Amino acid sequence: MNRTRLKTLEWRYAEAEAESSNSAPGEKQLTLINGIALIVGLQIGSGIFSSPGVIVAHTQSASASLVIWVIAALLAWTGASSFAELGASLPRNGGAQAYLAYTYGPLVSYLFTWTAILLLSPGTKAVNSLVFAEYLNRVLWNATRGDDAPSEIIPNWVINTTAVAVVIFVVILVVGTRSLGPRAAVILTCIKVLALLSVIVLGFMNLFLGRDTVHPYMKPATEPPPTVASYAQALYAGLWAFDGFNQANYVAGEMRHPARDIPRAIHLSMGLVAVLFFFANVAYFSVLDRAAIARSNTVALDFGWALFGRAGGMFFALVVALSCLGVLTGSLFTSARVIYAAARNGQLPRTFGVLDEHRGTPVRAVLLQAAFVIALIFLGGGFRALVRIAVVALWGFYFLTVFAVIILRVREPDLPRPYRTWIITPLTFCAVTIFLLCVPAVAAPRETLVVVCADYMATG
Repeated sequence: MNRTRLKTLEWRYAEAEAESSNSAPGEKQLTLINGIALIVGLQIGSGIFSSPGVIVAHTQSASASLVIWVIAALLAWTGASSFAELGASLPRNGGAQAYLAYTYGPLVSYLFTWTAILLLSPGTKAVNSLVFAEYLNRVLWNATRGDDAPSEIIPNWVINTTAVAVVIFVVILVVGTRSLGPRAAVILTCIKVLALLSVIVLGFMNLFLGRDTVHPYMKPATEPPPTVASYAQALYAGLWAFDGFNQANYVAGEMRHPARDIPRAIHLSMGLVAVLFFFANVAYFSVLDRAAIARSNTVALDFGWALFGRAGGMFFALVVALSCLGVLTGSLFTSARVIYAAARNGQLPRTFGVLDEHRGTPVRAVLLQAAFVIALIFLGGGFRALVRIAVVALWGFYFLTVFAVIILRVREPDLPRPYRTWIITPLTFCAVTIFLLCVPAVAAPRETLVVVCADYMATG
């Protein structure tokens, strides 16, 4: 980026911040319950129903995989606590985008914005829409089959078409009214928590009854012993499942009491989700054996199928589809605010920072994000490739955002901090993240190159 362009961005950012540093696309109407619903609703998505298989495949051990879940929860909690301090100190829309601009200047915020708009946010939504489509089509595809476990391969065009259809449906849901998105997130979050609790209860009932684990239809295969890189990739899968802890920060400007409610929402949500995820994995292991989980991308379907046959598999497949729908609804609601804030800060055309005069919602920002999601559904290379791209893109900026806590403690010690995390929290997060960021360059060079190219295009 040349100096003239950077100066222009600095001027536009200063102008937009003076005009509406704490403004939001709508009135301040979000409460603590809305914040918890957004975070929990986005964390309990496709991750807990797909990551267990990835983690077990890399660790090759039930006990090691449970340790990975605990480490992932603690590491995500250190990041969440750091975001809580930033959200309470800088209560404005945009989340990491706003904190990066405040701490490092407009260039880093500009890179994050474009990485989020082009890859990160639409990639995550594309993953959830594809998981939704696969589970839903699995229900329909096997509706007339017998009680044998599902093994048919659904054509990609069917899954892709269904994924696009659900994206369009969620867009209509989010832009329809000013409060429909948050309300839908609350309702769907309650349903998902109850569904995950049912997995835990059924799994522990099976454990206490002393039944053997089952291996529905997958043949065991010889695997090479796990390495440091494989454990790191297992941890990445766990961290991806916990992603979403920072979503309340994206709508801080629309919360009634952000300084008080953002830290509460983050800590209450992380505690609830960490407990649910751990015991859900114990429940999976009480019904399915390690080899079955390691080779499954549809653990919940296999879990239900092993317990109750076709009816159980169909029920849990519908639960996962509903979970993904909730994640899409909540994430599209929050990510549109990133585009909205970027447009008002001069990082995107101003047209995307305009609210619809009838509905009071950022319709243009939502439509732009949806267009990128649909493009990645067809061009992203499928579920696993999109997950790797999203992880590589995400944690580099998480490191910079959490490191901002340390920088601001030194540079602005008098900055009002209604919530103040322990300094060891961001230090631990940054230290572990540096190690994790070295893994993709070796284990996933293609995805790392995609992220680098996206950043280069943004500055070109």
